[in-house]
Amino acid sequence: MPCRFLAAFFLCVAALFAASFRLYLTDGTYQLVREYEVSGDRVRFYSIERSEWEEIPASLADLKRTVEEQAARVESTRKDAEEAAAAERLEREQRAEREKVPADPGVYLVVGGELKPVRQAESKVSNSKGRWVLKNLAPLPIVSGKASVELDGEHSVNATGSAEPEFYIRLASDERYGIVRLWPKRGARVVQKWSIAPVTHEVAEAQQEIECFRQQADEGVYKLWPAKPLDPGEYAVVEWTQGKRNIQVWDFSTRLGRSK
Repeated sequence: MPCRFLAAFFLCVAALFAASFRLYLTDGTYQLVREYEVSGDRVRFYSIERSEWEEIPASLADLKRTVEEQAARVESTRKDAEEAAAAERLEREQRAEREKVPADPGVYLVVGGELKPVRQAESKVSNSKGRWVLKNLAPLPIVSGKASVELDGEHSVNATGSAEPEFYIRLASDERYGIVRLWPKRGARVVQKWSIAPVTHEVAEAQQEIECFRQQADEGVYKLWPAKPLDPGEYAVVEWTQGKRNIQVWDFSTRLGRSK
């Protein structure tokens, strides 16, 4: 048991016994007292109400109920101190963990309390006219119709070995982020499906978003993890702005294996 917890617990118990408590009587009533003592067939107690010592016959005092309630209060205090110590320990661990997040924008996988950078994937846009690396797409003509954002290969080299991976993401700018499941495709994985409007070339994106928990750790830094265990398959942490064709992808797999 940590020393800090023990100190907190004993301080709480000391404060508890310095406070008033109920000395129960056999008729169901009670006296509010600071302390009491049993001497032979008499019970002597210090009355909070009258600020003086008084005595009653021991036969009138329900000492069993009095002791049981005091024990319950001590146990409640012990649990409160234990929970406070656990919360403090968790906050300390979380603070140490988030302080490890590098200054560079990117995604970092939590592995045994350490942060492992996840390499950003090279995304490509595919449509009926061809296939281009996403970062080079903007200067090229945009063709209306259907397109998809894809990654080469059917499986990620980044295997988490866990169905409940935890990530930190440091955003490059104020954008949306989350975890998506990838669609399988022969020789590739599909991150997003685009519908590009004629004339305006407005883009409507579709993706398989996973329900996630999000926790801000610092300015522009967030912790991210799935709300429930992920099924085996191909996934990615993504960052994007709606309709801007600027999605960034950090792919991973929940299949067992070694991350590279």
